This record gives sequence, structure tokens and C-alpha cells, in this order.
Amino acid sequence: MQTSKQFKVAAVQAVPAFLDLRAGVAKAIDLIEQAARQGCKLVVFSETWLPGYPNQIWLGAPAWSMQFFGRYFENSLQAGGAEDQAIADAARRNNIQVSMGLSERDGGSLYIAQWHYAETGEVIKRRRKLKPTHVERTVFGEGDGSDLAVCETSIGRVGQLACWEHLQPLSKYAMYSQNEQIHCAAWPNLSAVSDEAYAYGPTVSGGASMIYAVEGGCFVIAACAVVGKEQQAMLCQGDPMKEAMCPTGGGFARIFAPDGRSIGANLDPHEEGLVVADIDLDLIPFAKASADPAGHYSRPDVTRLLFNNRPARRVEQFGSPVEYAPPVDPVRAAPAAPAEDT
Repeated sequence: MQTSKQFKVAAVQAVPAFLDLRAGVAKAIDLIEQAARQGCKLVVFSETWLPGYPNQIWLGAPAWSMQFFGRYFENSLQAGGAEDQAIADAARRNNIQVSMGLSERDGGSLYIAQWHYAETGEVIKRRRKLKPTHVERTVFGEGDGSDLAVCETSIGRVGQLACWEHLQPLSKYAMYSQNEQIHCAAWPNLSAVSDEAYAYGPTVSGGASMIYAVEGGCFVIAACAVVGKEQQAMLCQGDPMKEAMCPTGGGFARIFAPDGRSIGANLDPHEEGLVVADIDLDLIPFAKASADPAGHYSRPDVTRLLFNNRPARRVEQFGSPVEYAPPVDPVRAAPAAPAEDT
């Protein structure tokens, strides 16, 4: 199925159109077109790039952040909706695969999702973050084992994870075991940088993407959003303490080779654009010759992973469907009295 082992890929570093789904989709299509014009075969967007990462959940109590929830819910995507179709059409028109990070609306719930579109516009995979991180659980639900998947595509075997899923050793191992070649890593803005929040900054998060490339023996395309002044003003409302926790910038998009090297130009944390790099899948066997943790470098007699990759359905229906029958009115159903002779 694979057509070429050498091609260009792109990681998006851009300001989302926060809480404006229509504008966000239009901007996404423009970035898809930019990547295609540069000859890229795959473009990767950051975590919940549509309709923007909900930084408000880190700035105050859940009750305070609920003031933004209604708009966030209404601007989240539904599978099969018009916005979904617009992204699929953009992938098809530009002959490029797209990994889109988004907030997925399903019924009354939201999920941190990544949707992978083929260059034909068909959906290769819709996945959800297995476990939202920390206060993300006040907004988003959980995925299941079927979301840890690597898919065969025309450019190679492609997988996706979001943010601190890259700090989950067993989830990573499940991905490595599927012979992943290209990994789409979706990160939010990495702007909460201080001594108190060092783990959320670019050193640790960027390091997680780099280590994933080395451990998995794969190419990692790590997309990252940027906090713009409008989003900061909306969420922080002039509060200096909130602004300190949600500064502008925070972009840290990178592309890592299987040896851990950062390839492609690095943008300034406040700059919007694409990080583009040439990748060559023929380099992967050489990387795995030294260490293949899910292959020859493993010790299954000592440690093994139990991996349930079946969907966790909320409702299991069984039995024959019951057809609806209207209730019987005892008065109307009673037989008519015989007419008396006159």
C-alpha cells in the first residue's frame, strides 16, 4: 500500500481561532493548503486545535471555568458534521493526509480527539485520548483500548497520541508493538512555563516526543499550539496571576527522527507557521537494529503487557428488537353492544 519511503511532513504551530469553530476550520484549511504547496504528504495539528485548547481549566476552580463551557461545547466538532466534511474535502483536494486535534462532541459529552484523514478524504481513524490529564477530566471523557491503534496507510504505518499520553509507558509500549513508523503527537500550547509548572513546559514535553522517537524507532511529528493575545485577554480578564499561568506564545512544534534528532526548522515560540522536514522510512530498521523494545530488545519471559484493544461500549444490546405497539384503550377496544330490535 505504501507508495514512497521518502517524503515531506509538517507539524503545525499556530494560534487557534478560540471558541470560533467556523473560523478555526477555515484557518485549518489554509494551513493544509500551505503544507500541500510545500509538497508534504502529512500535516499534523495540535491537541484540541479546534476550537482551541481550554486553558481556562488551569486558571481557576471548575465552577469559575464553567462560564466558558457552553461556548466550548457548541464549538466542538461532531463526527459526520459539516466541519468534519470540510476538513475531509481539504485533504482530498490537496492530496494530503491530515491528523487533526479537536474537541469531539458526542451526545452530551466531549472528548479530546484526533481524526486522521487519508489523502482521498476518507477517515482512517477517529481516536480519543485514553485518559484526560488532571483538570482536563472536568471537561472531557475517556477513550478506550481501541484508541491505541497504528493504521496502515499509503505513506506507512501511522499512529497518534495526545499530550501526556506520551508519559504513559504501557500505552506507548502498546503503540510500539504495532510497528509504528510515523507518529502524530498532538500537544497543547506549552506556555505554562515556570518553576512551579516545569513539567508542563517545553523541556519535559519536547523531551517526551524525542524519547518516543528513540524508543519507538519512528518519526515523531509533534504539533503545538500558540496562545494569542485575544485568547489570553478572554480567559485572564486582566488578572495578572492568570496571565502568568497563561502567557502568550508557547509554541514548540518539532519533528524528531528515530535517532532523537530534531529535523526541520524550529520556530520562535510566538511564531505561527509550519515545521517541515523530509523523512526517510528506510532509516527505521537501522535505528531498531540497536534497540527495538517491543521486538528483539524485549524480555517477554520477564515482563509483558496485557492490552485490551476492544471498544468499551457503554451499552450492550441483546435480544430481538421489540416493535412498538400503541397501548390499548379498553373502552375503544370493547366490542360494540348488539342493536336492540324495535
